[in-house]
Amino acid sequence: MFLHLGQDTVIKTDSIVGIFDLDNTTVMKSSREYLNKAEKLKQVVYVSYELPKSFVVCVENGKRNVYISQLSSQTLIKRTKFLKKLSK
Repeated sequence: MFLHLGQDTVIKTDSIVGIFDLDNTTVMKSSREYLNKAEKLKQVVYVSYELPKSFVVCVENGKRNVYISQLSSQTLIKRTKFLKKLSK
C-alpha cells in the first residue's frame, strides 16, 4: 500500500520506519542532530514549503530518506490505519 504525504509525494507503507511529530521530537537534542545529519547527507525530502508538522523516516532500496511533511503525524498515522483496514 501507499501513503500520501502531501503535494505530489507518495511512499510505500512497508518502507516506513517511523512517523514523528516535529514539534515534540525536535525538543530533544538527539532528534535535532539526527535531522541535521540527514540534511547534510542529502537524505531530507521536503514535501511542501508550508509550515512542517511531521517527518517520516523511510528505507527505500537500501537508502534512508527523511520526508518533511506539512501534514500532522496524527493525520499520517490515521491514514496508515485506514490503509490497513482496506487491505484486509
